[in-house]
Amino acid sequence: MSRPRTTLALRITVVCLAVAGVAVIVAGLVAARLVRTTGDTVLQQSLKAQADVVASQLDPTGIGNRLGVGKVADVVRGQGIAVVVRRPGGQEVGEAVPVRAAGRAGLASGQDHSARVTIDSVQYLVEVRDVGGSGAAFALVQPTRSGEATQRALVRNIALALGIGLLVAAVAGFVSGRLLGRPLRRAAAVAGSLRTGRRDVRVPVEGPAEVAEVAGSLNALADALAHSEARQREFLLSVSHELRTPLTAVTGFAEAIADGVAEGPDARRAGQTIHREAQRLERLVSDLLELARLGADEFRLDLATIDLTALVRDCAEVWQLRCERENVPLSVLLPHAPVPVVADARRLHQVVDGLAENALRATPAGAPMVFALTAGPDARLSVRDGGPGLAPEDYDVAFQRGVLNARYRDRRPVGSGIGLALVHALVTRMGGTLTAGPAPEGGAAFTITLPITGDPMATGPIAAEPPGP
Repeated sequence: MSRPRTTLALRITVVCLAVAGVAVIVAGLVAARLVRTTGDTVLQQSLKAQADVVASQLDPTGIGNRLGVGKVADVVRGQGIAVVVRRPGGQEVGEAVPVRAAGRAGLASGQDHSARVTIDSVQYLVEVRDVGGSGAAFALVQPTRSGEATQRALVRNIALALGIGLLVAAVAGFVSGRLLGRPLRRAAAVAGSLRTGRRDVRVPVEGPAEVAEVAGSLNALADALAHSEARQREFLLSVSHELRTPLTAVTGFAEAIADGVAEGPDARRAGQTIHREAQRLERLVSDLLELARLGADEFRLDLATIDLTALVRDCAEVWQLRCERENVPLSVLLPHAPVPVVADARRLHQVVDGLAENALRATPAGAPMVFALTAGPDARLSVRDGGPGLAPEDYDVAFQRGVLNARYRDRRPVGSGIGLALVHALVTRMGGTLTAGPAPEGGAAFTITLPITGDPMATGPIAAEPPGP
């Protein structure tokens, strides 16, 4: 059972809360430390200032126009400060704990200084001052906890501010998640529509760059699916048209024989027609199967070094007879020396036959057909015809399944729309290229280019794994 998935808004909210929580904890710890340190520093400075004031007013004898010790003690006691006096004879006057703190702070030295001491786990700030250079001194003693109330109040205020910030982060995360999730939800809805077969839906390209990129990619996918399905429909229509013609002939002549309408010579002619159309169907089905196998991983070629000159000569002998029956003169232009290439001889023979069949179909009686092989850095084999040729824009799409069939089937004899796609895939598998263009004879020229190998002709089969398509 699959776990329920959380929404993007919830995840962004949780992330924002987590980040804000970490920031609040760090900020709170730093702020508390700063508040405590700053509070102690302020308390120390305040105590120091009071000690300086008291020193300027204090008379250890307690007479004259200056304040006495008792009066000073009464004034500062209300602020939580104790006064410890050391008389010229060394006697220390004050409460017990402040006297201990003053003693540890160095009251006996009689020199002005500041100190921080700890008595029974309580920290005290001590300010020692000399009185008139008479050997007398005093110390102001204040526990640091006297400023803790103010520090706690500051910390509470900081915690409140951080809590508000945490709440704002949660709201901002939730709103951001909703805003970011909206275009993604639209994209998901469009993807669902594409899955059900609709191809007219699109996603608005908006939002952050990454979200806009997802929307653009989904729109491009929708366009590609629409284009691919349109091509498949056209291809299926062309194949259906090619299948319907021989099937109609086979069915009609078979019924004539079965009903006894065709007898004697008519029956033989009907049988010949059925046989011819059955062969045509077989070739069409074979081409479809070959084209399907070319896209499979298990398709393999028996590659070996072969003489392309000899292969073209063998093909020409077969096609010479067929061209004579159609009153199409065939010219064969071959080099005198062998042209070694690495290819599958059976498949390359199939490629040449496919191109020749396509050329003969388009060539009217009396117009030429040419096999021309040239050797340079690469071997170039051209199959040219003197037919009507193709429109300039059609040469670039000549090897797409069913395209030429759909464009020309109402104007001239055409094939199934599979043959050119098949031979192009075979040549590509053998590491070569197949291009289409106008021919000097006025029709179309289909040119196979294969690299020439320097290996001797006696070389056996090599490279059983073909290059990728």
